[in-house]
Amino acid sequence: MKAVQAWVEGHDYRGYEPFDGLGSFLRPLTFGTIIGEIVLQQVGRQSPINLRPIIGVKPQESTKGRGYMAWGHLLRYAATGDNEHRVKAEECLDWLDCHKSARYAKHSWGNAFDYASRSGRIARDEPTIVWTGLIGQTFLEAYEQTRNDRWLKIADSLCSWIVDLPREETARGTCLSYVVKEQSSIHNSNMIGSAVLARTAKHTGNQGYLKLAQSAMLYSCVRQLPDGAWYYGEATKNHWIDNFHTGYNLDSLKRYIAYSGDESFRENLDRGFAYFADHFIEADGCPRYYHNRRQPIDIQGAAQVIDTLAFFSDMVPASLPLSNKVAQWTIRNMQDRDGHFYYRRYPLITAKAPMIHWGQATMFKALAHLSNKLDNAPTPSAD
Repeated sequence: MKAVQAWVEGHDYRGYEPFDGLGSFLRPLTFGTIIGEIVLQQVGRQSPINLRPIIGVKPQESTKGRGYMAWGHLLRYAATGDNEHRVKAEECLDWLDCHKSARYAKHSWGNAFDYASRSGRIARDEPTIVWTGLIGQTFLEAYEQTRNDRWLKIADSLCSWIVDLPREETARGTCLSYVVKEQSSIHNSNMIGSAVLARTAKHTGNQGYLKLAQSAMLYSCVRQLPDGAWYYGEATKNHWIDNFHTGYNLDSLKRYIAYSGDESFRENLDRGFAYFADHFIEADGCPRYYHNRRQPIDIQGAAQVIDTLAFFSDMVPASLPLSNKVAQWTIRNMQDRDGHFYYRRYPLITAKAPMIHWGQATMFKALAHLSNKLDNAPTPSAD
């Protein structure tokens, strides 16, 4: 944990991201076509050799990276009382406040680069509910620890931005859109939005937030698969299952229940976690990216498995040693001597590019969470 923190701070919170390829000087060769842009982006994402320095993609700061670094520091501050963690967390929160999306008056955050996919384009600085909702959890964590009203006001501002998003209204719940420009119904983004609305409502008393949070959670829970899994989204093109989106779903549902007091989705939570624990961890502690195969071994997936297992250890005590097992495997197999975590491991080669939020910040937060849980774990009996 300290080694990756030192790496991030030593690199001024800058690094690469899997989808940052459109920052290349080769972009004009795509002729503005979405297919060409996807190809260029995927070359950077999938290549086991880091081509970014060669094609002109520079390390950048990341809003979600700052959010996760702040979250990790807040967790350690809560556990240790070390004021240095509080200071570093608040420095990151100040930075986030200053670097909210310039496209909207209310607080929201997006990527530092353009993004292209089969679903369309997301421009640089165009916010998403995923980044905004997860960063929102950090501001709420800060408020709960410090009672500084500034952090709650920012959380309320971003929730107001979420309320303004398009929605898919159905007879079985409401799906909050991933983005502003069009309706995009994705389960993890919808559940992340629900969780931050419920947590904010707990402190502000905003019943509109709570009602919308419940309807959003209903949408995703009634569409959970019988075995406990969730597809990424309901559209056929989105019918895949991976660990970190499933982890987002579970973490969000657990937070929603805790802050709303609504127990109607408890069975969904139990069934979903059982699926997660059964499908995303190999016997040796290696985290799976997808539910049905080991490769590629991805650092975002590793961090999410560690984090979610630690988070659920109050419900399922056996998940804490399992979280630690995954962490030890990841440190042995995916951390460089300089402290940064590698992006991916393939069967014959390791992609060592230092991703800033995808690898370093998410792992810092996950390891901080695990460390707290291990510090508070009961001491085994000598009998």
